[in-house]
Amino acid sequence: MTAPRKLAYLVPQFPGQTHIFFWREIQHLERMGIEVHLFSTMPPPPGLISHSWSQQAMERTTYLGTRSVPALLAALPRAPWPELLPEMRRDGSSVAKDALICLPAARRLLAECKKRGITHVHAHSCGRAAMIAALAQRMGGLDYSVTLHGPLQDYGPAQPFKWRGARFATIITQKIHAEMQRDMAADLPPRIRIQAMGVDAETLTRETPYQPPAQGQPVRIFTCARLHFVKGHQDLMDAVKLLRDRGVDVQLQIAGEDDDGGSGYRHVLEQKIKDLDLDGTVTLLGAIDADEVKRRLCQAHLFVLASWAEPLGVAYMEAMSCAVPTIGTDAGGVPELIENGKDGILVPPQNPGAMADAITRLAADPSLLSKLSAAGRQTIIQRFDSRLGAETLAQEIWPE
Repeated sequence: MTAPRKLAYLVPQFPGQTHIFFWREIQHLERMGIEVHLFSTMPPPPGLISHSWSQQAMERTTYLGTRSVPALLAALPRAPWPELLPEMRRDGSSVAKDALICLPAARRLLAECKKRGITHVHAHSCGRAAMIAALAQRMGGLDYSVTLHGPLQDYGPAQPFKWRGARFATIITQKIHAEMQRDMAADLPPRIRIQAMGVDAETLTRETPYQPPAQGQPVRIFTCARLHFVKGHQDLMDAVKLLRDRGVDVQLQIAGEDDDGGSGYRHVLEQKIKDLDLDGTVTLLGAIDADEVKRRLCQAHLFVLASWAEPLGVAYMEAMSCAVPTIGTDAGGVPELIENGKDGILVPPQNPGAMADAITRLAADPSLLSKLSAAGRQTIIQRFDSRLGAETLAQEIWPE
């Protein structure tokens, strides 16, 4: 009798508003017969719990974070200080801080995996989740792997320590992989797979064909991303103002919330709407669940995201999967997803004028909109379906 395949799946602050990708991948893994055990550092703030599946996810997640002094004291003797000391000399006191925060979590992860018969943990982040997995490997031999979802500098100190002990890693773009080969070649695990985040193309599909805006009809624009200045919502608002001044009738809906559950950057955007006199034209929807995102996408004529930097962009994938013509920025890994003029349009980041020009052009060209609609959907089916990520993990953890 074949032993059940069990996987510890470690995601920081799960389930967050952008974590639909993880939930889809988990579902694909479970369809493959893999028993997925969810772990996280901590639950998200209440204002960011937005999905219909969030409560279900939290109920089955083991949260490892603790401020217990006895738990820290129990973990300290097993800490791999000789290996961490060079990291501290290079990266400073932040290494010690992260290690002390993560040691009790690593000790608990080890205990839980032993109790449940789990031999491999996949850390879906190279921040503290990867630190917890790396410490657990040094403290008790737990096999682990990591996924890098963005530029390495976004994920904190002690990166060589996190990567050296991993059995394999996945990296979401060729661009980030090249940077890792340049900066960390000596510490990379023996197996690296380039595997993008993906979306469930079978679920994210239209019930009726895409229709460009009719003459005299407002152009309905939708965007979905957390409310943060790097997502460029303020630039998109400036573009909408330019369009209104040109006589182009547009309506913009923005789904997403700030990292403080609505008490942070949202206020900046609310003030900008007032300053630009865009009340009634721009609507902040807050955090909405996946079903509502799909419904809004299928009502939209255009999906536009004006990010200053985007490692790749699941939001773009969701729009393209729903056959919504998509405008993005030529930043980060987005050109590995969108080929300008073929399956979407790319404009320079932080350039509201270029964004307004692109929207004006598409609004006046129904045939181009229809072409981008069909081509975007095909790109997702062929290269960015979430089953591919699940298959990659299974192939690496349990090779034939």
